[in-house]
Amino acid sequence: MSQIWLEGIFLFNLKGDHLMTYILEILPSLLDGAKLTLEIFFWTIIGSIPLGLLVGLGLISKIKPIKYFLNFYVWLMRGTPLLLQLIFVFYGLPTLQQFHIHIVFGRYDAALFAFILNYGAYFAEIFRGGLQSIPKGQYESAKVLRLSYWQTIRTIVIPQVFKIVLPSIGNEIINLVKDSSLVYVIGLGDLLRAGNVATSRDVTLVPLLMVGAIYLLLTAIFTLILKKIEKHYSYYK
Repeated sequence: MSQIWLEGIFLFNLKGDHLMTYILEILPSLLDGAKLTLEIFFWTIIGSIPLGLLVGLGLISKIKPIKYFLNFYVWLMRGTPLLLQLIFVFYGLPTLQQFHIHIVFGRYDAALFAFILNYGAYFAEIFRGGLQSIPKGQYESAKVLRLSYWQTIRTIVIPQVFKIVLPSIGNEIINLVKDSSLVYVIGLGDLLRAGNVATSRDVTLVPLLMVGAIYLLLTAIFTLILKKIEKHYSYYK
């Protein structure tokens, strides 16, 4: 009995050593995938937040054709899955050539285009709510000071709106970290794809567990950064 127990301990230690060696072997490929995931994340943020702000301003515009068009855009982007949008942009748009519409994206550009359009719609609704929460009296006061509309928006409205919408934007940013994994459907070598390849090749769940750990780490880092940003802008209260 004791001999079997000792042999079990030996095999456990051997497996532990082998596991660490295996983790070190696949870690570089996972980190390469994480690099692409972060690239998609950052470029989406850079493109979608300004787009969301502009669309949000358009949603409260008094020009009805602009409002109708932007409301349709927001409804379309929020009402269909991001996965479907990715597939349509990369695989669907090239099929429109038969209608003399030539729109072809590379895999990386297709991912960015779909992500920016999708998250731009969500940010637009967030900014719309923030813009409508600003009292109309502030706009009237700006007119008395002879500020133009864009001066009013830039110097008076946006600083207040930014503080109001910051928690909601933070939630969407955290969602984006996880949604970036969807790019695997168009063949990009992101973090999740790297984990799936290693799992299929080696018939083990260890790569996927590592992928989950990396996503948790990224989420924790961005959550901490967003909390610090919220604290920094708390002087608007």
